[in-house]
Amino acid sequence: MKTKLSLSQKAGLLSLGLLAVILLVWQLATLPEAKVVAADVDPEYAALMGGGAARAASSFPTPAAMAQTLWDKLSHPFYDNGPNDKGIGIQLAYSLARVLGGFFLAAVVAIPLGFAIGNSRMVYQAINPYVQLLKPISPLAWMPLALYTIKDASASAIFVIFICSLWPMLINTAHGVANVRKDWLDVSRTLEVNPLRKAFRVILPAAAPTILTGMRISMGIAWLVIVAAEMLVGGTGIGYFVWNEWNNLSLTNVLFAILMIGVVGMALDSVFGVLGKRVAYQE
Repeated sequence: MKTKLSLSQKAGLLSLGLLAVILLVWQLATLPEAKVVAADVDPEYAALMGGGAARAASSFPTPAAMAQTLWDKLSHPFYDNGPNDKGIGIQLAYSLARVLGGFFLAAVVAIPLGFAIGNSRMVYQAINPYVQLLKPISPLAWMPLALYTIKDASASAIFVIFICSLWPMLINTAHGVANVRKDWLDVSRTLEVNPLRKAFRVILPAAAPTILTGMRISMGIAWLVIVAAEMLVGGTGIGYFVWNEWNNLSLTNVLFAILMIGVVGMALDSVFGVLGKRVAYQE
């Protein structure tokens, strides 16, 4: 009797197949290239310029070199040998601290303000012009102003994360609150539920899925922006690590950092995905 694979098993096999294809293409693309030197070229000059009959290795890292870097970096992630030589665990910890700091500050501002906007047409009309004016501005455009006023690189990065996290949470919270079913609000009004109890027992549970969606979007943007922000401010963090390794012409470490950025971003997104499922409700 044949065992039928489930959808998740088929998806897993397809993902492994795609990974195998990617690694194969990567390996083929980084094979050494044969460089033949013309007869009238001085052999010493050709050797100096990387020519000769020998096969020259590609400057782009191979999968084997990448695997070795992964092992070296992840086996000792928290070493600290000075300002420009810290383990990837320390760099990611600095970046996560900044992201979470700015993100939670944005939540403290955006969620109550979103409740006010969603509950009141007057508040919406008063605040909407400012939201539409500030929302399109790139978060990194605030960096020079933050550095000038705050005068601290790490705090400036947190401020940039705060700005980029604010708008998705604010808009989604207002949308979720404004679209709470009218009959639920009518029942709470009939039962003379006080405003605070209505906010926590009626509106918040109904709007929670939309609020979590806004928070999920904000976290994705925050993790995206912190890399660019740390490239500008320097010092510590995964963004600074990428820039520093690029200056050292270490493409293998740059690729390693890109992989770590993707893994951490996926983990953060998964956390909000699980939370979103927990607050989802069936009508």
